[in-house]
Order: sequence, then structure tokens, then C-alpha cells
Amino acid sequence: MRVVLVDPSRTISKFIARLLEARGDEVRSFTDGRAALDYVAEDQAVDAVITSAEPLSMTGLELCWELRLLAGDRRAIYVIVMSSNQERRNLVEALDAGADDFIGKPPAVEELYARLRAAERLAAMHRDLMRLASLDPLTGIFNRRAFFERAQTALAQRQTDGGTLAAIMLDIDHFKRVNDVYGHATGDRVIREVANLLASKGEIIGRLGGEEFAMLLPGRDLAGGKEAAEQLRQQLMAVRLPEGDKTVTFTSSFGVSEWQPGESVDDMLRRADMALYAAKGAGRNCVMVAGDALAVKDYEGADRPVRAAPRGEAASAPAEATPASPRSAA
Repeated sequence: MRVVLVDPSRTISKFIARLLEARGDEVRSFTDGRAALDYVAEDQAVDAVITSAEPLSMTGLELCWELRLLAGDRRAIYVIVMSSNQERRNLVEALDAGADDFIGKPPAVEELYARLRAAERLAAMHRDLMRLASLDPLTGIFNRRAFFERAQTALAQRQTDGGTLAAIMLDIDHFKRVNDVYGHATGDRVIREVANLLASKGEIIGRLGGEEFAMLLPGRDLAGGKEAAEQLRQQLMAVRLPEGDKTVTFTSSFGVSEWQPGESVDDMLRRADMALYAAKGAGRNCVMVAGDALAVKDYEGADRPVRAAPRGEAASAPAEATPASPRSAA
């Protein structure tokens, strides 16, 4: 485990650090609570924090509270408060402030080790729960909920630094035909193949449902997003999946948008989805970008998974196409 140790006494810190290192833990020692908190914020690999009730600059209870706010629901940080005063009131206050455990100071060796073993068990369970809550079980990429969370973070960063952000929505063409002809197991293979290719690009990607995926490209404008989508379209069209004595091929349609100041994540993805809908209407196996050239009819009446505005609002989807030779899925 990587453990952050916080105590104003360097003597106590050295003693406990030796105990932890003898167990095989990586130890980062601090005398100041604020400095320790800043380090934990930067180092995502920190598994546990052991803090005195009296570090410099802030109390141990304040540090517990700040660590809980920092961790949120995405990080598993086990917090142990140390105190030479083991009155029940102190224990209750520590637990109420967000500590997971309470131990005497200086700690007994075997007790410290036992509590750290408990920390390892809980951290492993927490990571498993986060993985199950965030990843699509079929593909291993972000599920819809996790994708939108990461998208919000990426958008907040763009709002801060003024950078560009492109969004791509893509859908496997005639996917029902793949399932009907080759079976759902082959359909799952096709979905995984698409997800694997998207994951290899190292961007923010998610499976929004069924055969539909979304990707965010920080640092790309509309032209860059269009170029990336066209590359993906060609790569997916070249995929060959053996199925008995046959070969499964498929194509995909793409819609691209670029974040505009004042837009929400839903607004940006909705425009990309409208462009995707236009690509489907243009014959599939092509890339459409949100622009000024084309209004998409009947978008609000379609069963689209991304819809920021109420169904009753009038919709026009500005889009223009990157031409491709439409091809049906095998």
C-alpha cells in the first residue's frame, strides 16, 4: 500500500514509517496536514492516510473531513486517526469527521498491521464496486453514467483553460441484421471490436447503450473531430471477424460536434447525435458534422438516447457530410 503518514513529531513519524516499511508499504511522511492533503490530491495511488489528531496547520479531524471531500465516490482512501488520548468522545469525533479507524499513539505493531490489513480488504472491495458502477460489463469501457461524469469534468477544464473539445457519436449500421444473421454472441463480438478500437485512441469514451458509443476529444476542434471520425469509420469498415466459414463485416455512422461557449455536455452531445441521425438518413457509413448546411427532419420523433431538450421543442440539426460509399453490414 502507499500510505501517507501525518504527525508533527518527526521522531514518531520515523518510528511508524519503519513499521510500515517493514510490512512492505510505501510511506510518504508529513508534519503538516495541509501539505499532506495537497499531496494526496496529486497522487492518485495513495491507499491510506494515518494522521495524528494534532498535525500542523489543521487538526486531524479537519484533515479527515477534507480527505472525505477529496475522495468523493471515486477514490478509496482509508483514514486512520492516531491519538494518545483514547477517550470514547475522541473516538466518536474522529469517526464522525470521516475517519475509518482509530488507533493509539504510538500504535502497537500488531494492532497497526491488523488495521492496515482491514484497510486493504475494504479498499479492494471499494475499487471493485467503483469498477462495476463505472464500466460497461460487455466492453470494459465507461458506461453511460461514468461517461457523462468524465464529460462534465472535461468540459469544466475547457471552460477554465479555453481549449477546444470535439464530440463524436457513432452507431453500428444495421446491427439488428448482424444479430439476426449471426446470433447475439457475434453481435457482442462486434460491439467489443468497436469498443477496443475506440479504447486504443486513449480518449474519453463510453457505450451509451446498445450499439451506440460516444467519444470526447479534448484539444480537437470540429475539423479535428471530423478527421478522427473518418479514420475510425475506415478502420471499422476494414474489420473482418471470422464466423465459421463466413466473415462478418460491418460499417458505422458518425456525428461530430464541437463545444461552444455556454453549452452543456448535453447540448454538445445532442448536436453530435443530430448529426449522427443525419448520417443515418444520408445512407449510413459516413461522417456528418454539426454545421450550417442541413436541417434534420423528425429528429425529435426518433428514439435517440441523447436528448437535452424536451421532445416538444422544434429541432433543426445543422450538419454537413463527409461522403462515403454506403455499404450494408454483412
